[in-house]
Amino acid sequence: MIKYFFKSLRSETVQELDTYKPGSWVYVEQPSHDEIRQLVKRFGLNEGHLHDALDEDEMPRLEKEGEQSYIYVRFAYKADDGELLTAPLLFVFSNELVMTVSQVRLPSLDAFIRGKVNYATTQRAKLILLILQQIVEQYDGFISRTSKQIKLIRSRLRGHEISNQDFIDFVMIEDELNEFLSSLMPTNATLRRLLLGRYMPLFTEDQDIVEDLLLNNEQSIEACNSNMQSIIHIREAYSSISSNNLNRTMKRLTVVTVLIMLPSMFYGLYGMNVELPFMHHPWAFSAILGFTIFFNIAVYVLARQRRYF
Repeated sequence: MIKYFFKSLRSETVQELDTYKPGSWVYVEQPSHDEIRQLVKRFGLNEGHLHDALDEDEMPRLEKEGEQSYIYVRFAYKADDGELLTAPLLFVFSNELVMTVSQVRLPSLDAFIRGKVNYATTQRAKLILLILQQIVEQYDGFISRTSKQIKLIRSRLRGHEISNQDFIDFVMIEDELNEFLSSLMPTNATLRRLLLGRYMPLFTEDQDIVEDLLLNNEQSIEACNSNMQSIIHIREAYSSISSNNLNRTMKRLTVVTVLIMLPSMFYGLYGMNVELPFMHHPWAFSAILGFTIFFNIAVYVLARQRRYF
């Protein structure tokens, strides 16, 4: 799918054009082979770079072919099943062209079409930076939501209410955070290279935007690392609590076993059809019963002193 959007500094709404005209934003989403060949022929692009943008494992980087710069980044989005994923996005920049190429719909597209972002397609460099800004904010939103989910599970740890499903959720969260980190960290290097001005001319205001993006990106990386550490600490704490509870349960079961075993042993001995001491005395049963009760009480008191109960 190829779309052409145009918005000047003076216009308030975004126009979707039928054909390309200078100053337009060429939006390409999940292009077919015919559409890729059409773009290569129309704008003189490198076909290999366009195919790279459709590779789901493509990492952030910068390439320059003549007057054209190819800027690869990754953006976060929510899949239909609710899973958080990242996908590559290619910016093509030249003196007369700004183009985005992606395999899935760009999450920030609606914000630009509905006029929620103040921009102009004729300001090509600033348009790319504003899209990058939306991508970074998208990461911040997802990471913030993940942090709240981790805090909710951590609050249940105090009441020992963590379930197996929580640990399954932890595995999913860790995968998401690792994917975010693998996208955000190379993006830092890409943004630093953009500051050099070799791939895209930047005015003073544009440089300030790139520096803000760098700062926000580093904060997102720190948030991801912090969340990963929180998950590790929660898992270790739960493991220690479970181990301690298991030890206490085993001690209690051991004491209960002793309390049951001793009376059974005495009663079993005096239940045999053989000659036993004191078997003809009338107080033998009361003595044995009293001794077992006294011995059980002594074992119970000793167990309480040692905090087995």
